[in-house]
Amino acid sequence: MAGLKQIKSKIRSIGKTRKVTKAMEAVSAAKMRKAQQKALAGRSYARAAMAVLARVAGSKDLARHPLTQVRDVARATYIVVTADRGLAGALNSAVLRAVERDIAEAGLSKVQVRIIAVGRKANDYFARRDYAIEAYHPHNAEEVSSQLMHDIVNEAAFRFAEGECDVVKIAYQHFITTFEQRPTVRTIFPLSLDELREVVDDIVPARGKFAELRSSEAESAPSVYTVEPSRAQVFDVVLPKLASVFVYHALLENQASEHSARMVAMKSATDKGAELQQALTLQFNKARQAAITREVSEITGGMEAMAN
Repeated sequence: MAGLKQIKSKIRSIGKTRKVTKAMEAVSAAKMRKAQQKALAGRSYARAAMAVLARVAGSKDLARHPLTQVRDVARATYIVVTADRGLAGALNSAVLRAVERDIAEAGLSKVQVRIIAVGRKANDYFARRDYAIEAYHPHNAEEVSSQLMHDIVNEAAFRFAEGECDVVKIAYQHFITTFEQRPTVRTIFPLSLDELREVVDDIVPARGKFAELRSSEAESAPSVYTVEPSRAQVFDVVLPKLASVFVYHALLENQASEHSARMVAMKSATDKGAELQQALTLQFNKARQAAITREVSEITGGMEAMAN
């Protein structure tokens, strides 16, 4: 009978856990949709930023600006975006592996790499492996603040412009569909029109509810333009703001990916809980039937003994 009590206790415990995972699944689904809509809402700003960069792409002043200088890579800064929490499958580990793979492909050692960690998982991972952490920012999965975005861009722009690193890259999870996220590494500095164009194209998912919003319309780039008060002054202000497009949408994409991965993980946990609950129920019924059969046999045996 003690065995029956233990099995029944496990069944109740799994039932309570399933309620929690089911609730977390529903919450993550709502937050994922909200993050997607926020990214789409910022698409117009991103396209406008791309148009601005396209208009001045041929300027000699732009080519000479510190934030657009292409240099041989001897030192690199990586902005690594992860979550603060787990329970999201391979979401964080995939980004961390992508960064280490990119570092290896670039032929860089640990002393040549600096990390700007956005999210506790990134900070803990690289700190344990003796990478230099230049800055750490907690990543709030509920809201992407403009202050966080500007802090990250200003830190990266300062280091690149001062020659402390030769390239600045950002790594994050790119949201493709509810069940698919792709770890992505993009170059922020030196600032590139091609990279910005890819960011804008990736804002709308390739498949799913919002896929019909994808458009291939070209940005207009006038052949004659005037920059006031001076090109240098304007570029000093505009280029960091253009770079913020990378960071802002990386944070939003990672936010949507986090909620999506957590939703899928919680759905899987709920389904597995149902399977385990069913198996334990079958085990409970078998054990109860065996106990009843044993008691009946004992009663029958006792009656036969009394009869004799």
